[in-house]
Amino acid sequence: MPDGLRSCRPNGHPQAEMGGILVLGSGTWFDASGTRHSEYRLVELMVSPDEIGPSAELSVYHDIWGQCDFRGKPHPAIHTANAPRLSSALQELVQLLGAEAEPGEPTYYGRAEGYGLEAPDIIDRRGPDLTDAVLG
Repeated sequence: MPDGLRSCRPNGHPQAEMGGILVLGSGTWFDASGTRHSEYRLVELMVSPDEIGPSAELSVYHDIWGQCDFRGKPHPAIHTANAPRLSSALQELVQLLGAEAEPGEPTYYGRAEGYGLEAPDIIDRRGPDLTDAVLG
């Protein structure tokens, strides 16, 4: 793979080095009834071949990984069908890189915890409504 990536260098800059590789594509998630759905940019992976060693950053952009949807409605069947898959992918990435994962900065939508997302505060059987910040 490194040779293939090096062959992508611009002709005018044959000594150029990669600063990072952004991996985008479609992923599969499962709804409450177990139906598969394809979603573009379900996750985003940035790999950097740094001088001190490779690093990777995994970002998620969907409410299926959390215990509640963006409106705050709990969706346990969706969470159960998808969150373990995210956990498994993160553990495989840790094994591949040979370094333990470090959680990134918290966002408005959530915070990484272990190999998944931190549970939201549930008040009156609802999580936080995050729809005011969701881009349509």
